[in-house]
Amino acid sequence: MDKLSNYFRTTIEEMRYNVTWPSTTELQKSAGLVLIGSLVFAVVVGVMDISFETVLKAFYNSFR
Repeated sequence: MDKLSNYFRTTIEEMRYNVTWPSTTELQKSAGLVLIGSLVFAVVVGVMDISFETVLKAFYNSFR
């Protein structure tokens, strides 16, 4: 039990005094960048999906 309480005590101390937390503006900028990157990635994957679907349908329909 002593090891567990020591673990939590040192973890709280580390989080309180040694971790550098970002400011609110830095956090908002980072969140916006992640949102934009995710949307760009989703659009690219969507375009690839539609193009592969079109090509494969054309390929399979050529054998009918």
